[in-house]
Amino acid sequence: MISTSSAVEASAPLLSLSQVTKRFGSFTALSEVSLDLRPGEVHCILGENGAGKSTLCNVMFGVHRPDGGAMSYRGAAYQPAGPADALAQGIAMVHQHFSLVGDMSVVDNVLLGRGRGLLNRKECARQLARLADEYGLPLDPSAKIDDLSVGERQRVEIVKCLIRDPQLFVLDEPTAVLLPDEIAALLQVCRRVAASGRAVVLVTHKLAEIKEVADRVTVLRGGRTVATSEAPARDIDALVRAMIHGDVAELDGAVASTLGLGKVAHVGHQPPPRSKVEALQIDGLTVKDRQGVTRLDNFTLTVDRGEIVGVAGVEGNGQSELAAVLAGMMTPTSGRYYLGEADLTGRSPKEITAAGIGIVSEDRHAVGCVLGMSLAENIYLNRLDEFTRFGFLNRTALQREATTLMQRFDVRARGPGAPFSSLSGGNQQKAVLAREITLPNLSCLVASQPTRGLDVGAVAAVYGHIREACGRGIAVLLVSSELDELLSVADRIVVLYRGRIMGACRADPARKAEIGAMMAGQAQ
Repeated sequence: MISTSSAVEASAPLLSLSQVTKRFGSFTALSEVSLDLRPGEVHCILGENGAGKSTLCNVMFGVHRPDGGAMSYRGAAYQPAGPADALAQGIAMVHQHFSLVGDMSVVDNVLLGRGRGLLNRKECARQLARLADEYGLPLDPSAKIDDLSVGERQRVEIVKCLIRDPQLFVLDEPTAVLLPDEIAALLQVCRRVAASGRAVVLVTHKLAEIKEVADRVTVLRGGRTVATSEAPARDIDALVRAMIHGDVAELDGAVASTLGLGKVAHVGHQPPPRSKVEALQIDGLTVKDRQGVTRLDNFTLTVDRGEIVGVAGVEGNGQSELAAVLAGMMTPTSGRYYLGEADLTGRSPKEITAAGIGIVSEDRHAVGCVLGMSLAENIYLNRLDEFTRFGFLNRTALQREATTLMQRFDVRARGPGAPFSSLSGGNQQKAVLAREITLPNLSCLVASQPTRGLDVGAVAAVYGHIREACGRGIAVLLVSSELDELLSVADRIVVLYRGRIMGACRADPARKAEIGAMMAGQAQ
């Protein structure tokens, strides 16, 4: 049964938080949050972006010290001096974004921070093999991180924690970058860890995961505990209402299907009447990686003005390379692509932006923004010269214009001067989208995984702005591993498998099984 009380009766909690408050300047990220975490349970934390979920996890892990309230761990006062202290006491955390060294091996990444002589490579490799058997997390200890898939990198982060044998395992949005089979494997890890008598905290936006694995759920909204449930599988609608402070029935079809609420429904958009006009034309693009392996093979596609074309496929089948070429981040081995009559093959990212292509990268931290700069600077990152005179940046004008876009795109932050790194993931993504969609001469938007890791409100906002852009005649190429989203939003879908187009069809929910088969390499 769902409860709106901020505290839930529990016996012998492993970790208790009582009236915990955390402020950043004048901004209150957590306000009197109370929570009990019990041994042997998976406790899910649900909430929109900016609700305080990551801050709560970071308080548990010693990254942030609370400004009010108290914590107790194993019955004693808990005031970690930092993450190393939390680890020493048996609390481990997998963060939203990977903290791995790319040019080092798996085993060396696992050994980082362990101290000289505490665990040698041979012993570490042996323990990795044990964890692989125990939890189903196979890894090659000698493999370089840069050579691993996203899912394999996530496994490294998990084994870095499990090898320390923690009593409390905190996972902050761990499934946002994973494929369906990888998500299933991770949820199995959560169940096994809890079954061993330890506690698991899982931050997620995906209701299917809550149904699958949660023993209890706590909902945060605006930094406060607004609901808890001891029977989350039965309370899904109530949990969503608590999270969004609204009616489930009013959710956008794409959002509802992403969350797992009912059947997929095609929402699409209603662009103005027009003649078919090709905006983006891709002709025979082939891309090989540094090892000479073909990642994209003779890819040909056109996207018309006012049309959304979805690119479906299991991650690692050429989608990233396609987006990188279109963004000017990678040069194709052969083939060309055009925006209208302009050949943009081999052009720089700056030239491509100037030509009228907006890029929403799948990795907003590595490519889409500069974390050390302000929100205003990131929103106008590709147009800062408009606010620069004689080498000096007019910050007053910049922040005034950025404030207008913050309001239009509902980017929530302390202000335009706030560090970009201080924003939640959803607000960072909305800021990146605001920058790209408001390019003065935008003709085509290439959006890769634009809703990855976003909550219900942010997903709705992202697709609302994409549809609005289509209504203005903008061509959209939408790359997503969320097939339900593509079926709900796109006009057409092409399926990539091992770098080749396996097939194409209208975006019709009735063809979901057919598209899924093509994603698995079965020609239709």
